[in-house]
Amino acid sequence: MDHVAIMRKSWGLTQKILTGEKKIESRWYKAKHTPWGKIKSGDTIYFKDSGEPIRIRAKVSRVLQFSNLNPEKVKDLLNKFGKDDGLTKREIPKYHEMFKDKKYCLLIFLEDPTRVKPFSIHKQGFGAMSAWVAIKNIRKIILT
Repeated sequence: MDHVAIMRKSWGLTQKILTGEKKIESRWYKAKHTPWGKIKSGDTIYFKDSGEPIRIRAKVSRVLQFSNLNPEKVKDLLNKFGKDDGLTKREIPKYHEMFKDKKYCLLIFLEDPTRVKPFSIHKQGFGAMSAWVAIKNIRKIILT
């Protein structure tokens, strides 16, 4: 399965994937959204900053799913995995404030991040505001 993760450009996390500072992609939700239950070890994730083409590819080595979260569990996850998620100790309180009311968390462990020749995709049918696309083959949505 292929996935496209759309990232907030202002957070600057895509570059951290390439440098190895970010070894985990986390997704925090109030309700279960894609890729919950759809992503597994061996899948490929293509990363793009919003409004930009895809520029990075990585393999999924492991996936952890957490549910029934509360503010304390969110804090524990951020403290345990924040560094590998590309966060500094000083940033953790800011992210805790953003995520403290989330009920679900996906931790997607990345390996072999690689820069790819930039390409754009067609997201029609996945939701205009969708921050994640899961598809059998990325070639089906590449704009030519």
